[in-house]
Amino acid sequence: MTSFNRSTSRRLKKLAQIPSVWEGDRRPLSSPNQFSDPEAKGECILWVDYSQGIVRGMDVVASEIGPEAIVRTLMQAMEHPQSPARPARPQRIVVKDREIQFYLRGVLQDLDIAIDYAPELPLIDELFRGFADLLDSQTPDLPPQYAQILREKAFAIWQAAPWEFLEEQQILSIEINKWDVGTIYASVMGMLGMEYGILFYRSEESLKQFRAAVLTDEESTEHLEEAFLKQDCLFLTFESADQTDEDEDEDEEDDLADLPLSEIDPTFGNIHPLEGLRSVLYDEEALVMFVAIESLSRFIRDHRRQLHEDIFPPLSRRYRISLPQSEESTKSLPVTVSTMPQLAAELEEMAGFDDDDQEIDNLDFQSLQDDLIPEDSFLSLGVVSWEMLECLRKGVTYHQAGEIKQVGDGLPVILIQTSRPKAKTVIERIETAGGLRAICFNPGANPNDGDRYDLGLLQTQNGELFLFGEFLDEDPIHVEARKKWNQRCKNTQGYCGLIIAKGLTGASRGNPQLRDMMALFEARSLSPQDLGIGTLQLMPQLKFE
Repeated sequence: MTSFNRSTSRRLKKLAQIPSVWEGDRRPLSSPNQFSDPEAKGECILWVDYSQGIVRGMDVVASEIGPEAIVRTLMQAMEHPQSPARPARPQRIVVKDREIQFYLRGVLQDLDIAIDYAPELPLIDELFRGFADLLDSQTPDLPPQYAQILREKAFAIWQAAPWEFLEEQQILSIEINKWDVGTIYASVMGMLGMEYGILFYRSEESLKQFRAAVLTDEESTEHLEEAFLKQDCLFLTFESADQTDEDEDEDEEDDLADLPLSEIDPTFGNIHPLEGLRSVLYDEEALVMFVAIESLSRFIRDHRRQLHEDIFPPLSRRYRISLPQSEESTKSLPVTVSTMPQLAAELEEMAGFDDDDQEIDNLDFQSLQDDLIPEDSFLSLGVVSWEMLECLRKGVTYHQAGEIKQVGDGLPVILIQTSRPKAKTVIERIETAGGLRAICFNPGANPNDGDRYDLGLLQTQNGELFLFGEFLDEDPIHVEARKKWNQRCKNTQGYCGLIIAKGLTGASRGNPQLRDMMALFEARSLSPQDLGIGTLQLMPQLKFE
């Protein structure tokens, strides 16, 4: 048995011994009726001065912690008691657990404290009853009768991953007409790979007001928080199950979509201008959420192919949703889910997606496209060592261009880092076009201001050209990178590569590791003369009445 050091015993014996009786006990923290987390494990240790009716020490420990914990809490109760008590040691201690009694007798034998047993501890019993009543009176995050089925529906949405093909402004209406709810409007979050979830707005007006407020002042944190709290919606969001506030910024996963299902945790809640945010759903809200998620899941299942199209299509589908068992007399509910292309176009116009002042937006080359590489991607010209190249070929989606001689420090590559969903889209589009044929840098010019550019182009096997980067001719960093690129391509006899990586919003932003790399396309490097399209000119946007 572990005992005090002699110096510790001498220190404790110097405390004034007061003529009082202390009660001590260790009990499970949760009550049998606690619903918030049925797997929660923990025990509360209490030391109280029965004579004065005050708590001297309290601690919460894991259930598997040994009997030493009750001694540590007792030492705190003696040397550093809770206010208004003063440091002291008691004449007598009473416990209701024989094992604890014998253990304390051995540990405290040098402190002249009597350790007795009693079948009841009146003051501690009263305190723990109060704790149990407090736990039982708490409102659960979800109504217990709907908690399991709502989580199941949430995981179904997670696996359907609508954010892979639906943008936030591509709104779906869900006509419910029940529980004082007419139509709600679903906005899917997650295409940027930052925050995954769905907002279910109670009105089209609330949705538009929030978008307008955010666009008015995107830089003001206070303004954004105010706009956020003025929304009128239900929400479903997803986060890492083991995420804590302390490591949220430093140890955050690059992309939540990379985690296994067992590590994903759905969260439900409500936002209202007069209520603010609460992560609690009441009965009717839970039923609305159940119907919305179930009907949305069916709609995604039935129209997944059409929703993948570049143009947001007009679609509508009617479903009959069976309700979970409840006090409701209604057993099922007709629900209509529809896309809203006109509203999506309006929201895009509000966001300025169709502005005419984008650099190199319309070039006088008919087949040049600029919609392959996401605008917020990280881009770099570099090299991968021959050893790294072999690892990439074995571990990622790989398309070979030919036999490459290992000359120089490695294979010259263009690295594109974006979010995981967008990276998958880029890879799929290149593969659909037959793969990557060539990478080229071609001159471009803006006649309006005289600026000249070095335009990075990708050519796919079907002959299409895609813009991946615009670099000012006078940029010294790019000039140096191009010199190294040209020399390395010369060493490899014109072979180069394109790497598509994820992790734009994580710890590896700007420096993707091997685990972040999703695809390698080997290709040929073409000169502007090989491409033969001349200098590309920025042309003004043409508008037709």
